[in-house]
Amino acid sequence: MLLWGGNVVAGKWAVGEVSPQVLTCLRWAFACLVLALPARAGLRAESGRLRPHWPYVLLMGACGYTLYASLFYAAGLYTTGINIALFQGSIPVLVILINYGVHRVAVGGAQALGVAVTLAGAVVAATHGDWRVLTHFGFNLGDVLMLAACLFYAGYTVALGARPKVSGLTFFTAMALAAFLTALPPLAAEWALGHTIWPTPKGWLIVAFVALGPSLLAQLGFMRGVELIGPNRAGLFVNFVPIFGAGLAVVFLGEPFRWNDALALGLVIGGIAIAERLGRRR
Repeated sequence: MLLWGGNVVAGKWAVGEVSPQVLTCLRWAFACLVLALPARAGLRAESGRLRPHWPYVLLMGACGYTLYASLFYAAGLYTTGINIALFQGSIPVLVILINYGVHRVAVGGAQALGVAVTLAGAVVAATHGDWRVLTHFGFNLGDVLMLAACLFYAGYTVALGARPKVSGLTFFTAMALAAFLTALPPLAAEWALGHTIWPTPKGWLIVAFVALGPSLLAQLGFMRGVELIGPNRAGLFVNFVPIFGAGLAVVFLGEPFRWNDALALGLVIGGIAIAERLGRRR
């Protein structure tokens, strides 16, 4: 969770050092190179079970990894690291809403209350505590991009329930390859628009961090954590991402932590706690 929170700082540091689509593409290219050797035997053994689901894997990689990362890093051009972190806290609640809309998974009273409280926190974050924004829809572009990114990742999370029955390492390697392949068209579009920034020396350090940290170590560590303590307990730790992300933005980016940030953080974490703790207990 700390590495995923650190991705907020990396996204802000990347501004002017490496463009969003270059960072997204290189992130998954590096991940594929690192995974090539340890995952080779599993891919060869399980290719028969994976091949029929390849279109599904491509779609999941595009939504959960490519589009999410592209919008995440693009949001860093326009909004604060604190806001990026706070919007990530809405993902568990968006999963509840999408699950209900797609699979009609029942939403209890505690979950509904948690959804309302967390969405209130997202509104406070998006408006920066200025309620007049709601009257003329003057939202920051970065906040809108971050909300879209969270929607894509929540949809990917819901779709994980129907993933191919292969080992975690094989599936993650296939997803990393899908993310790299689907990152190429947005990279081409960025290049055609003249917005491409190839990594500076600092940019290469950022690429290395996001490839090895948030992309590899955090993902594989989380999968191992699920194996050790189960998905329900492991899922609760995701709530630390907005806390770590906001804290790291204050410490490393020097962003001020105002009253509206504290209120938004309290609402996001409180809503998640209501939806997950009380909802699961019931």
